[in-house]
Amino acid sequence: MTLIKSISGIRGTIGGKVGKNLTPVDIVKFVSAYGQLVKEVIVKSRYSIVIGRDARISGKMIQELVINTLIGMGIDIINLNLSTTPTVEIAVKKEKADGGIIITASHNPEQWNALKFLDSNGEFLNAQKGEELVRLSESGNISFAPNNNIGSIFLNDNYFDKHIDLVFNLDLVNVDIIRKQKYKVVLDAVNSTGGLIIPKMLEKLNINVVKLNCEPDGKFAHSPEPLKENLSALSEKVISSGADFGIAVDPDVDRLAFVDNEGHMFGEEYTLVACADFVLSHRNGNTVSNLSSTRALSEITTKNGGKYYASAVGEVNVVQKMKATNSVIGGEGNGGIILPELHYGRDALVGIVLFLNLLAEKKITVSNLKKTYPIYFMSKKKLDLNVKFNFNQLIKLVKSKYGDQKISTVDGVKIDFPDSWVHLRTSNTEPILRIYSEAKTQEKADELANDFISEIGVLQQF
Repeated sequence: MTLIKSISGIRGTIGGKVGKNLTPVDIVKFVSAYGQLVKEVIVKSRYSIVIGRDARISGKMIQELVINTLIGMGIDIINLNLSTTPTVEIAVKKEKADGGIIITASHNPEQWNALKFLDSNGEFLNAQKGEELVRLSESGNISFAPNNNIGSIFLNDNYFDKHIDLVFNLDLVNVDIIRKQKYKVVLDAVNSTGGLIIPKMLEKLNINVVKLNCEPDGKFAHSPEPLKENLSALSEKVISSGADFGIAVDPDVDRLAFVDNEGHMFGEEYTLVACADFVLSHRNGNTVSNLSSTRALSEITTKNGGKYYASAVGEVNVVQKMKATNSVIGGEGNGGIILPELHYGRDALVGIVLFLNLLAEKKITVSNLKKTYPIYFMSKKKLDLNVKFNFNQLIKLVKSKYGDQKISTVDGVKIDFPDSWVHLRTSNTEPILRIYSEAKTQEKADELANDFISEIGVLQQF
């Protein structure tokens, strides 16, 4: 059982002991600290916070705890109820709220849940604010409102439509050209809120939607991370239904992956590559992805006259780098698309529409589109860490053994070889070490990752 505090919020398994899992006591503690932090940023008479959740079984229970804690602090609530991470982010800005909380553990299994905290811009709290929140939660220096000043709750159930309209109204988007294609797609929404908002959007685009796992009951039909090994049913459905392609999203709809018309994975890494290809064909500019993302984005960006930049893993880190480099698109290789023209947050809806626009403009199948990009293969592995593991020792080992290669320690340690790379880092969301590698063949990528796993395994013995 686990409780993790990171730039990805407060995340843990449901049930168990206080302080070691995401229990009701821990939820109230961290939410009240967030409410106090909001009040300390700016002094005003009334505050408002947007709340939304994915469809996890524990979500409704946590939502009630979150809402009642905040109204007890005198803070008004704009309750979106079942929603998505990008929808909540958009609502914070549109409502001119003081912040937002998304109740979701994103790609984690259904026994997990989390509190993702937003600032008044609808963006994740940075590391400094996150540390302050944790400090406040431990200090107990929290003030609650008197009886005559508790907050109110306002239910707003029209933000799915607002979100869709904002995407459709982007200057980059040509809704008519998509509608003319009359595409047929299969959607796997892993029985969460993507099953509510994405069919609504696709049907407005004159798309025939074949629904797979679209009942938002929180009973995930498979591991919710949109990786190849979890999407066999989607691939089979694309083939059997004769669809143009398949769409997979995670439970809170900020990650996006595609399956091509032949039932093969387009690759979550290539979601950003394709969307960037479309944006860069209409906008001059730079791009950003994290250190664990494919080199293909760098090559596409350079080809279009822009500059590519890499950030540490984590949405807030990507956003900071995008702002600093005035990038026109960015994201993460896990299928997260960030388009500043809409908002600074990973958003599967805008990714889907950009991808559809690209296909419609090029008049190309998804399988043939993939062939137009630099081809790399990735291996994404993870290793449970024992309590004695010393990551600093691992970094010293890497530097001593691979000192003749390009090494980055911005986030964990990444070694860039001429035709491949490997990135080792502790996860922000699970008690594991992630070992990501990329090469020109799948065999080479797997071999590279396995070699490092062997070295780490030896290191853990000491």
